[in-house]
Amino acid sequence: MNGKRIKWHIVVFLAPAVLVYTAIMIFPLFNTLRLALYSEVDQVRVFTGLDNFRTLFGDPRWSESFWNALGNNFWFFLIHMLVQNPIGILLAAILSHPRLRFAALYRSAIFVPTILSFVIIGFAWKLILSPIWGIAPDMLDAIGLKFLYAPWLGKEEYALTTLALVSVWQFVGIPMMLIYAALLSIPEEVLEAGEIDGITGAAAFWKIKLPLILPSIGIISILTFVGNFNAFDLIYAAQGALAGPDFSTDILGTFMYRTFFGFQLQLGDPHMGSAIAAAMFGIILIGVCLYLFGIQTRMRRYQF
Repeated sequence: MNGKRIKWHIVVFLAPAVLVYTAIMIFPLFNTLRLALYSEVDQVRVFTGLDNFRTLFGDPRWSESFWNALGNNFWFFLIHMLVQNPIGILLAAILSHPRLRFAALYRSAIFVPTILSFVIIGFAWKLILSPIWGIAPDMLDAIGLKFLYAPWLGKEEYALTTLALVSVWQFVGIPMMLIYAALLSIPEEVLEAGEIDGITGAAAFWKIKLPLILPSIGIISILTFVGNFNAFDLIYAAQGALAGPDFSTDILGTFMYRTFFGFQLQLGDPHMGSAIAAAMFGIILIGVCLYLFGIQTRMRRYQF
């Protein structure tokens, strides 16, 4: 009887969190998926099935914008994977050195931008990089490198990469702290055994520490993927809803925003906007599933 008894105290403590999560996450998600299956015909909501998705992927007027936003999103994510996460791992390795002085100060300074508002970051960097009143031209001129300056946010070929690097600067503290915590959790006995075998310094990191923190690196990678494909705030704050110049910084988040709510002369279409949001959800879900059932499984086999 004791084994079958319902543990009501667990239900009581979990219920508030489950209700709040359902109200602000689960219900809006399913309602968005439901809206994607309808259309407005003569101001009447009509069930149209997958027609909105056929329009999104098949109509040139929609598909061109969608594939442009998706390609930009992948580039945005790739820069974070190739720049942010390796730098975060490197900083964590340096800051975890026991002989490093003022390590706590460095950790705090690197992590501070993470807690700042996207709006503050977007407008601040827009002002810094402005060719008219920004400080970037003068700073490069002071060290004799003004010839390298260009209006990076105003050129189609540079704007998205520039914003991605600004995002890297803001969020590099997250992988740094996660990897730092993983490095501190490595048992001292393992490192001492490596020292006995002559594995010290950089060799100890590559041969001992790195294999042990691979699960943490995997988690950071999937968090980066989910975060980047949900990105919106920084692009909107710096370049506006039109994601200029000429939609070169347009990602799925800004494309969905313009479609759902409308912008300037463009009327909002909640049903097509929901279709874009559903496509974003599908892309993120596929990426998470590939990680859970592919990469993570191999990591467990490698670790154990």
